[in-house]
Amino acid sequence: MTKTTWIAAIGAATLGLSALTTLGAQDAPIEVPGVVDPSKVTGGAYVADPAHSLVQWRVNHFGFNDYFGIFGDVEGTLQLDPANPAQSSVDITIPIASVTLASEGLRDHLLRPGKDGGAPDFFGPEPTPARFVSKSVQISPGGMTADIVGDLTLNGVTKEVQLYARFTGTGPNPMTKAETVGFEGHGTIKRSDFGIAFGIPVVSDDVKLEFTAAFEKRAAE
Repeated sequence: MTKTTWIAAIGAATLGLSALTTLGAQDAPIEVPGVVDPSKVTGGAYVADPAHSLVQWRVNHFGFNDYFGIFGDVEGTLQLDPANPAQSSVDITIPIASVTLASEGLRDHLLRPGKDGGAPDFFGPEPTPARFVSKSVQISPGGMTADIVGDLTLNGVTKEVQLYARFTGTGPNPMTKAETVGFEGHGTIKRSDFGIAFGIPVVSDDVKLEFTAAFEKRAAE
């Protein structure tokens, strides 16, 4: 290899190392604002962030597989009292009419009016939003999980249901600057309890619910 070739090779290697160093700096981990530390949660009134709060429902179809959809734009309030966890409460509203599914045909069926003026198979064209209001909240000693019992009103029927929630993080929202807390959880209901019996049992009566929600602390008035 000639001297000129060696110089060119060294120069290329130097440029390569420089590029890797720059790329490494760009790829350096960025610290996220939320931390999974219940001790950092402060008491007070919080409101749901509808853009980042979702409820997923899942039913079994013909015994072959599960099918699921999502309700977004969830709204509501959360009252937290770390000093007296049993006094915490949640009140959530879920807009049924905005249900999202991969199948547009199935979405149309969920919101289709009843045939010949009869009752719809599912929700009908103008469903009232569902609402969950807690009656008791039992938070685990470590503050990471909670069992929540409350009344779910769906399709004009109110029934008591139980949900399991897990704390997923807290910290300042970098966009809104508001103190934020997050939770995930799940529960199971029977849709026949709420007057939605179409297709049972080939489409399961049991509906598995999963939720993820973010709540921002209200500014002191």
